[in-house]
Amino acid sequence: MRMKSFAALAAMAVLGAALGWAAAAASYQKTGIVKEVAADSFTLDLGKEEWRFYTDGGTAGKDALKAGDKVTVTYKQVATKVESKGAAKAPVKKK
Repeated sequence: MRMKSFAALAAMAVLGAALGWAAAAASYQKTGIVKEVAADSFTLDLGKEEWRFYTDGGTAGKDALKAGDKVTVTYKQVATKVESKGAAKAPVKKK
């Protein structure tokens, strides 16, 4: 019984480490100047382009954002819905 418990605990530890590594690998960062702050988002000026980031209750540091601050944003790209439209049609070749 003791061996089974140890094996289960070891398997959970390995799975947890793999999931943690996968989550960390999907993080990205952007650094720029805060241009505008709204209740649920802010705009970051990256020089040649601007990006809008949306925030929620779990976003750390959002309450300290002020326009003009230089910040580094850590974010993840997560799909919220996928809708299949079927297979794409191949283009017709001209003769």
